[in-house]
Amino acid sequence: MTVSTETFAGGYSGSILDRERIIARPGFNRWLVPPAALAIHLCIGMAYGFSVFWLPLSKAIPGAADAACADLNLISALFTTSCNWRVADLGWIYTLFFVLLGCSAAIWGGWLERVGPRKAGFVSACCWCGGIVVAAIGVVTHQLWLMWIGAGVIGGIGLGLGYISPVSTLIKWFPDRRGMATGMAIMGFGGGAMIGAPLANILMNIFKTDTTAGVWQTFLVMAAIYFCFMMGGAFGYRIPPAGWRPEGWTPPASKSTMITTKHVHLRDAHKTTQFWLIWLVLCLNVSAGIGVIGMASPMLQEIFGGRLIGQPDLTFSQLDTSQKAAIAAIAAGFTGLLSLFNIGGRFFWASLSDKIGRKNTYYTFFVLGIVLYALAPTLADMGSKALFVLSFSIILSMYGGGFSTIPAYLADIFGTQFVGAIHGRLLTAWATAGIVGPVVVNYIREAQIAAGVEPGPALYTGTMYILAGMLALGFIANLLVRPLSDKWFMSDEEVAALQAKTAAATAGPTGSFGIGTGGLDAKAALAWAVVGIPLLWGIWVTLKNTAALF
Repeated sequence: MTVSTETFAGGYSGSILDRERIIARPGFNRWLVPPAALAIHLCIGMAYGFSVFWLPLSKAIPGAADAACADLNLISALFTTSCNWRVADLGWIYTLFFVLLGCSAAIWGGWLERVGPRKAGFVSACCWCGGIVVAAIGVVTHQLWLMWIGAGVIGGIGLGLGYISPVSTLIKWFPDRRGMATGMAIMGFGGGAMIGAPLANILMNIFKTDTTAGVWQTFLVMAAIYFCFMMGGAFGYRIPPAGWRPEGWTPPASKSTMITTKHVHLRDAHKTTQFWLIWLVLCLNVSAGIGVIGMASPMLQEIFGGRLIGQPDLTFSQLDTSQKAAIAAIAAGFTGLLSLFNIGGRFFWASLSDKIGRKNTYYTFFVLGIVLYALAPTLADMGSKALFVLSFSIILSMYGGGFSTIPAYLADIFGTQFVGAIHGRLLTAWATAGIVGPVVVNYIREAQIAAGVEPGPALYTGTMYILAGMLALGFIANLLVRPLSDKWFMSDEEVAALQAKTAAATAGPTGSFGIGTGGLDAKAALAWAVVGIPLLWGIWVTLKNTAALF
């Protein structure tokens, strides 16, 4: 189908960041958009790997600790310049990441829909990389509050904007494969730590001296690298003109009442029962998974103890210092393996959801998750290390898959017009889960220890059953999700009014307009190589580090 060039070129002369500047023109290849999204997600995904800095930062001040430092509390730790920080004090940055991610996505999701993904990606890069620079200043001046504000608050805002920036864009570019499209982008967030953590270790080893751990220098270098990649991603974004469809594709006659062709306005989405049911679905799935991520290393060590180093008769408490160091290295490989399944699950499950449906995909998460969590204590008692590791690897694949499937689930229920903003509001479920999951796992463990339970399988038995119970509640929430009634959908006139800035919307044609074709041509191959090579390097490093696990 042909459309006049005016549809795409126009005479717009506003800012280079404006939405009108990024409407695709004939000849644009839609396969350039996923690597742009990956460029941003692989950078902000380092949030998962920030714990690589905790131990070096906890020894930032060399020499023996001052006696007064023994009485350090969280408030005094924020302002001390003479005492080393505790890992627990630094760990609050991790909490701030995900609380601010959810909150900023909810607050500015509507703004993103208005201004487009390029401006949101630009602001995300400034916040994420600028926050890391502020954190570097905090390290130099030894001010923890500055690190919290820089990495945790400013960086957390950048995380939220960067995370949701590609969602509605990719769904609009790939209406034929919604799950696969969002899976391609969001898998980058799971894989960011696989690249960032080993890179950070390399840089810290280059910069460290007798008086510095090399953290602030590493922060500055990584901020510069990330800024370049994120800007490349932001300026690589394009959006399709209104009425665009992939070449040769027509919306199929709906085989499922769970997929709507209409649109719900952002102002109404949170008023529906379906929104809050899907909120619970995500929150409960994430709460179970994120609790395991936070305790993966100590859990494996305390459950299997000497079995990890070929001494099955020794419990964790009976190991000496060198033996504990050896199993800690193996447990680090376990954590890396979970990260690999986290990223792989984001693409696999989201793509599968295109075939079996979003609701059925979540049924799979909950049923399979309940079985695996319930079996975990038995596998631990059996001493079956391989089956235990495999079970939690599958669990983490479904944790990642839950993130990448949820945008397509929202698009199915609420339509695509405001899916990015609705997704942003739904991410408050992630912020909630980031508190609930670790609290459940950590506090049950502490209660077991206080009750005299020795480190071993029994220490986590109750935890596994509670996590299985959380997934059972998620199953019920998913069961109750139903199609929306017609009263919630916008009229065709309202949708047209929202799209009136583009000539295609007023002219009314539909078709490919010569846009979106090309497949994996030379330009697309180069774009994929830019993000694919670092990702493959991160996977290789992870596999190498997990070799000792088996």
